[in-house]
Amino acid sequence: METRLAGLFRRMTGDEKHEWAAASTLDVLWVLYDRVLDVSPERPDDPDRDRFLLSKGHGPMAFYAVLAAKGFIDADVLDRWTEFGSPLGQHPDRTLVPGAEIGSGSLGHGMALGVGTAFGLRAQGRTARVVVLVGDGELDEGSNHEAIAVAGRHNLDRLTVVVIDNRSSSHGWPGGIADRFAVEGWRAVTVDGRDHEALYEALTIEPDGRPTVVVAEVGSGE
Repeated sequence: METRLAGLFRRMTGDEKHEWAAASTLDVLWVLYDRVLDVSPERPDDPDRDRFLLSKGHGPMAFYAVLAAKGFIDADVLDRWTEFGSPLGQHPDRTLVPGAEIGSGSLGHGMALGVGTAFGLRAQGRTARVVVLVGDGELDEGSNHEAIAVAGRHNLDRLTVVVIDNRSSSHGWPGGIADRFAVEGWRAVTVDGRDHEALYEALTIEPDGRPTVVVAEVGSGE
C-alpha cells in the first residue's frame, strides 16, 4: 500500500513549491486514515465520525493521495489537480473535496477550529475524536497560543494535535514544542514522524483528561 500511496502522490504536479511540505505529512496522514481515525467514505456525514482537520493545508498533495487511497475521491482526479474546474485546489475546499472537514491553507486557523469542534461534540454528548494536523511554523501565529491555553484549561481530552516539526519555525520555544503545550496542561509526546508504529502508539493513547499533542519530528526542510 505504501508503494501505491507514493504513486498516487506522484500523479500530482504543478505545486513544486509545496511538494516537500506535503511529503512531510504523508506518514502521519497514512497512519491516521489507515489505523486510527473512525471515518469512512460510506458515511461521510455520520455525526459520530472522528474529525480530521488539516490546518497545514497549503501543501495538500499528501492529503489528496490518502483520500484517494481510502476511496473518498477518485484517483483519476489527481491527474487534474490545480487545473481549471478541478475540485482539488492548492488549498483543500471542504465543499468540493469529500472527506475534507475544513477549507484550509491560511495557517493558524486549524487548531482554533479544532478546539471549537471539540467543544461542540462535548456539548452534544459525543465521544468522537478531533485530530488537527499543524506545521511547526504556523505555531508562531497568535491564534494557536490562545487555542493551546483554552484547550488545556477545559480538559478537551478528545482533542489531539499533531505537529509536523521540520524546524521551520521562525521563533521557536524554550524547551521545544512539547514543552510549549505541556506548560498549558497538555499531554505531550514526541516521536519520529516517519516511524509508523511510534506514530500509531502515540495517536492511540487512552484519554486521561488532557488534550494530547504529538510532535512528529521529520527532517529539516521537509
